[in-house]
Amino acid sequence: MKNHTIIIAEAGVNHNGSMDLARQLIDAAAAAGADYVKFQTFKASKIASKFAAKAAYQQQTTDAGESQLQMLKKLELNEADHEELIAYCRQRNIQFLSTPFDMDSIDLLKDLGIRLGKIPSGEITNLPYLRKMAVTFDRLVLSTGMADMQEIGAALEVITGEGFDKEKITVLHCNTEYPTPFEDVNLRAMDSIAREFNVQVGYSDHTPGIEVPVAAVALGAVLIEKHFTLDRGMEGPDHKASLEPQELKQMIGSIRNIEKALGVAIKQPSPSEIKNKSIARKSIVAACRIRKGEKFTEENLAVKRPGTGISPMRWNELLGKTATRDFDEDELID
Repeated sequence: MKNHTIIIAEAGVNHNGSMDLARQLIDAAAAAGADYVKFQTFKASKIASKFAAKAAYQQQTTDAGESQLQMLKKLELNEADHEELIAYCRQRNIQFLSTPFDMDSIDLLKDLGIRLGKIPSGEITNLPYLRKMAVTFDRLVLSTGMADMQEIGAALEVITGEGFDKEKITVLHCNTEYPTPFEDVNLRAMDSIAREFNVQVGYSDHTPGIEVPVAAVALGAVLIEKHFTLDRGMEGPDHKASLEPQELKQMIGSIRNIEKALGVAIKQPSPSEIKNKSIARKSIVAACRIRKGEKFTEENLAVKRPGTGISPMRWNELLGKTATRDFDEDELID
């Protein structure tokens, strides 16, 4: 039976700097049935210079006149904010997670007791960062947006080079465009990553809707990460590429159904369909009245429902045998 797929509901920076919104996002993730609700931990001045431009999608969804640094500064969560959100997650029975984007943020999350580390796509080529993540957390999730196979392999070499157990790494296939065009998703890359590096794979989704993450689970993803928001109409960099709460709940419900549907590799009748076997299958019956002592022939035998008599697979065995009693038309041959 397939294991439980881990669902990370990515709140990210969709709190817009408001703790009230952040708590509402936790409420929505918990109500939808997510395993984790994930935020982002960073000091804006440590991850972006004053010259860093915003991505095209950010230009469209935020104040075009501000720099990336100015945008990020408004979205920071301080240590007290983290403590409050962690405590609230405990109340709501959902696990807190956050992605650190700089070295100090890695230390902060460690000090707060977070044991699962999430490496974002943008840090996959950041060697010092990868090393620090490897010696800080017990398990790692590595996103691979914008990366090729060589870069994924190099990142894994850095992480395992610090003595980190590869079995405790989940590599997420990902496309870093918001929203991702369906033709750019390339879900089959998950299989290539799993085979090439012998790792668990998952999928971090930025497409509109819920179809692609559900399909990813059917293809073997053990972890799904998906952005969500309270309202796609809000101002902010990631809202428009996020699910709203009811959609998040629908996605998780669909994934849980797919987990059940995957089943086991053995083809056998299921408990629910056994009762239909005798109704849907057929048996050998008399095509017309047959007298005792007559031989069974192609002309006086037929195949009809129900399937409670001799299987039509034994047709050739009956041909030429002698009837031991009279049979009426449509009567099962015994």
